[in-house]
Amino acid sequence: MTTAGVRATARIEARDDGRGGTSLPVLDGEGPLALRRVRSGGPEARVMLVGAMSGPLGGDRLAVEARVGPGARLRVGSAAATIALPGQAKGEARYDMRLDVADGGELWWLPEQLISAGGSDLSVSSRIELRGGARLVFREEQVLGRVGEEPGRLTSRLTVRRDGRTLLEQELACGPGAPGGWDGPAVLAGHRALGQLIIVKTEFEKDPPAARPLGEYAALTPLAGPAVLVTALAPNALLLRRVLDEALNELT
Repeated sequence: MTTAGVRATARIEARDDGRGGTSLPVLDGEGPLALRRVRSGGPEARVMLVGAMSGPLGGDRLAVEARVGPGARLRVGSAAATIALPGQAKGEARYDMRLDVADGGELWWLPEQLISAGGSDLSVSSRIELRGGARLVFREEQVLGRVGEEPGRLTSRLTVRRDGRTLLEQELACGPGAPGGWDGPAVLAGHRALGQLIIVKTEFEKDPPAARPLGEYAALTPLAGPAVLVTALAPNALLLRRVLDEALNELT
C-alpha cells in the first residue's frame, strides 16, 4: 500500500488434473483480494473472492487474472458485494479483470454486485479471451449508490474476444461527470441497477436463441458468434438478479 492507494493482483490458474477433475496450481491473492477454494462436489473447481479490506478506494489499482486450461472447469464467485468508496487518496480507482479460457475449457464468472457509493470514482475493465470451443458464463451487475444515496462515478468497459475476433466491446459511464443523458430514457431510464449476462458455447452456432425482450427492461440478443447477451435494468439489485437468474437457467 502507498499514499497513492493499494496495488494488488489476484491470480487463478485452473488445469485438467487428468482424473476427471480440475486442479488449481495457482491461487494467489494480495491485499484486499483474498482467494479461497471451496468444495464443489463435481469436476469443476470453485473459487471464492473474499474482500480482506475495504475497497476499491480512490487511487487503488486492483486486478484479477484467471486462466482456464484445456478440459478444466472453473467457477468463480465472491463472498459479498464489492463497494467502491471515496477513500483518502485522491483520483480514480481501477479494477481490471483479465480472463483467458483455452479450447475445451469452461469458466463461470458469477461475482456479487459492484456498488458505486457516493463520492467514489471507479473504472472497471473486463477483458475476456476465448479460444476454440471454450465455454463462458459471465455475469456483471452494478448498483448505482447505496439506499438513499447518489452514486459515484462509474466507468465500465467489457471486451469479449474469441480466436482473436471481437464478439462484444462496450463501455458505459454513469454518475457525476459522466456524459449527459446517462440517466435519461435512452440509457438507464432512472433505474439504479444494471447488469448483463454473456454466455458463449458452441451449441449456439447451430441453434442460437432468437432475439426477444425478457420483460419490460431486459432483452436477449444473439451476438456474432456462438454467444448470447442478456442485458437488464431494474430498480434494485434483488430484482436485477431475479431477471438474470431466470435467463441463466433457461440458457444453460
